[in-house]
Amino acid sequence: MLILLPPSEGKSAARRGDPLAIEDLHFPELNPARRAVLRALRTVSATDDALGVLGVGASLIEDVRQNLVLEEAPSAPAHDIYSGVLYDALGFARMTPVQKRKARDHCVVVSGLWGAIGFGDPIPAYRLSMSVALPEIGRLAGYWKKHLAGPLADHAGRDLIVDCRSSTYAAAWAPPPEQTAAVHVVQVRNGVRTVVSHFAKHTRGELARHLLVRRGTAPETPEALLRATREKWTAELEPATARKPAQLTILLD
Repeated sequence: MLILLPPSEGKSAARRGDPLAIEDLHFPELNPARRAVLRALRTVSATDDALGVLGVGASLIEDVRQNLVLEEAPSAPAHDIYSGVLYDALGFARMTPVQKRKARDHCVVVSGLWGAIGFGDPIPAYRLSMSVALPEIGRLAGYWKKHLAGPLADHAGRDLIVDCRSSTYAAAWAPPPEQTAAVHVVQVRNGVRTVVSHFAKHTRGELARHLLVRRGTAPETPEALLRATREKWTAELEPATARKPAQLTILLD
């Protein structure tokens, strides 16, 4: 089982630790592309228009300045740096040592800066969304789409891929439909289904945690994933087609 996660916009900067060692990240074949994005991000972050290009407000100016020193700043495992709603619900810190090892083995984060990294890869805090277009790089989703297919397909092998990414990050790689289930979350009120971003992120994090800490074998098919999901939630499954992966929808009252 491979669980694909988005990064979080919110990050907890490491207070101590070694600086970035890009050669220690998973998927070393991505390193030339990563270095190109790092250079472009550093250049943009030093300009007067940095906030506009990166699509952030003035309150995040310190985060943008952090982009200038990414190769010198302290690094920490990705599961400690990412601190948003999904990661709070996943609760890596509350796992047992065995569960933590399982999380590091089965989770990959798709990132606008790194392309894709392992869950335990050491990285610094940064500010860059997959929706950004960098000079000489272009829009990051399109840029990484040219680089991610081979490494991620090789990493997944024939395992079930549980895609917990948001649409922004899903645009960077389309996994093989026949072995993938994309996770959706909707609220149901008076028979009407609506998507609420906060609850969707939270529930995807809870699902990832459930799959990592539950007893028994990891699901190997979308149908087995549906059964595992129904251990905690009301859920339904739309089977895969030749072009579209299976769609797992969790229904929240």
